[in-house]
Amino acid sequence: MKKFKLVVAAIIAATAAACATAKELVPVGGSRADGTVQLAFDYGGFEKPVVDGAAALVTATQRCQAWGYKNAEAFGGAQQQCTASNQYGCMAYRVTVSYQCTGANSPN
Repeated sequence: MKKFKLVVAAIIAATAAACATAKELVPVGGSRADGTVQLAFDYGGFEKPVVDGAAALVTATQRCQAWGYKNAEAFGGAQQQCTASNQYGCMAYRVTVSYQCTGANSPN
């Protein structure tokens, strides 16, 4: 019985550790004319996504700079959409964060 409890505890610990998952925000849309960039990541229903906001800002800024802007700023907040569901509820999500390009626009 003691061995069984140890195995159960190990499984629970491994499962809890596996739930926190690093996610990278990647470009999925935007408008050069409007100076907006959308970055997104997908995750499963049992994952707890961890996102590096500073890295996302660098990605958005690079996209804005390619369009002739100087910087980018997050609009604030995020949109979460269910992308896969079954009879138990949502099993996969997409989170999208919007950024505003700032600075002079001199399109290439």
